[in-house]
Amino acid sequence: MKRKDRDEYSVFHSKLTRRVCGSVALSVLIVAALYRLLWKRRMGDVIVWFLVNVLDMGIQEAFYFYADHFRLNKDLFFCGAAFLVFAVMLWLVFRGMSRYFSEINQGIESLLTDDGEPIRLSPEMLPFERKLNAVKRTLAERKEATALAERRKDELVMYLAHDIRTPLTSVIGYLNLLEEEPDSPPEQRAKRVRIALDKAYRLETMMNEFFEITRYNSRQIALAREPVDLCCLLVQLTDELTPVLAARGNTVALGMDEDLTVLGDAEKLARVFGNILKNAAAYSDPRTEIAVSAKRAEQDVVIRFQNQGEDIPAEKLEALFDKFYRLDQARSTGTGGTGLGLAIAKEIVLLHGGSIRASSENHTVAFIIRLPGTGS
Repeated sequence: MKRKDRDEYSVFHSKLTRRVCGSVALSVLIVAALYRLLWKRRMGDVIVWFLVNVLDMGIQEAFYFYADHFRLNKDLFFCGAAFLVFAVMLWLVFRGMSRYFSEINQGIESLLTDDGEPIRLSPEMLPFERKLNAVKRTLAERKEATALAERRKDELVMYLAHDIRTPLTSVIGYLNLLEEEPDSPPEQRAKRVRIALDKAYRLETMMNEFFEITRYNSRQIALAREPVDLCCLLVQLTDELTPVLAARGNTVALGMDEDLTVLGDAEKLARVFGNILKNAAAYSDPRTEIAVSAKRAEQDVVIRFQNQGEDIPAEKLEALFDKFYRLDQARSTGTGGTGLGLAIAKEIVLLHGGSIRASSENHTVAFIIRLPGTGS
């Protein structure tokens, strides 16, 4: 790429060099022509003719005028003519160069106005044109990213306010009932207290997850990296999530070598795998199997979670990892998750230097995670 840039800049440099050298050579030729063809031969006759026929001088008076004022100062006149020729040629050279500066200035104006049109320069200025267009694209991308970040921030505040309001309204409502009916039956009071407490715990969980995702975004969480036995971690996690999986009759089938290890934070990786398994349990078909497999891929390890469930449109796959995103918008915060589980999983994976993506086809949904192995 650098060699190509050098070749393109050399075209521009060569054209400038040829223009300057050509102007200098032309100036020398013109001065030599003036000296050889005019001054050395017929210049005196021309001046005398001009004085006699135009200024009405006598022939002898014109000859003496030429001898006194021109012949004795011919070197001075020649130097003046040479200076004038070189000045004109230099002006022409700088005029051509100023055209390039004008084009670059127009390109900069196009950057500032953000008119959406590509910048066009002279063919010999192709490298400058490419650089200006690259800068223009970068500025447009940054502007779009800034606008997207602003929209996501507004959406984050909106979603957070909406999701907090639901359990908070329940807590306030049941506490008001307890205050307004102090003599209500003990069973009814206990029920209201239990519901209010459940909603308060729900609210606490939401706030904890919100602050957690914020810390991941700002990279304030440090990892305790160590070799992690992947098979052992997933077996233990599956056992712990058995009640969640059994609620809809789902089971987990593990398929991987027992000696697979990854380099990472075991506690946080367990959070990633747990969030994905909980998501699979919530959205997979009832009484179906969730397949978990892992294999080596060069220096990394690829873990795949696959379940049977409704196909997800391609435009929604990437949005699965957005904050507060729920595939089933009908689910409320009371029946669905907080919408932060997959977002947290993505942040943890990225913090490990890995990647996570989702795919969906033929009534199958899969989450594929790539993590550095212990040898990378």
